[in-house]
Amino acid sequence: MLITPAYAQAAAGGDANSMLMSLLPFALIFVIMYFLILRPQQKKVKDHAELVKNIRRGDTVVTSGGLVGKVTKVVDDDQIEFEISDGVRVRQMRQMISGVRAKGEPAKESSKESAKDETSAG
Repeated sequence: MLITPAYAQAAAGGDANSMLMSLLPFALIFVIMYFLILRPQQKKVKDHAELVKNIRRGDTVVTSGGLVGKVTKVVDDDQIEFEISDGVRVRQMRQMISGVRAKGEPAKESSKESAKDETSAG
């Protein structure tokens, strides 16, 4: 009695359109969050994994705890050994390295191989 039949019919016909319009802001928020939060975070994780994978002997590294040292030995895929002071060597998980300050020289050949090269050349 208070609502006319024509007004009630018009409201029922616009349900699909109004539902789409009410979900549109949520979709836009998700797209914005992806480009502002998720995508940069994925790039940062990928860059850190590349940095950790490329650590070599002679690199100066900074750990997540703040220690700075020079890599003396790459133990395996998960650990490195680095020197923080003369004669003080520490083993650290690769994932706990937060940065590489200075790249060292590439790993040299072992002393046996270099001795063979010198004797064969001379």
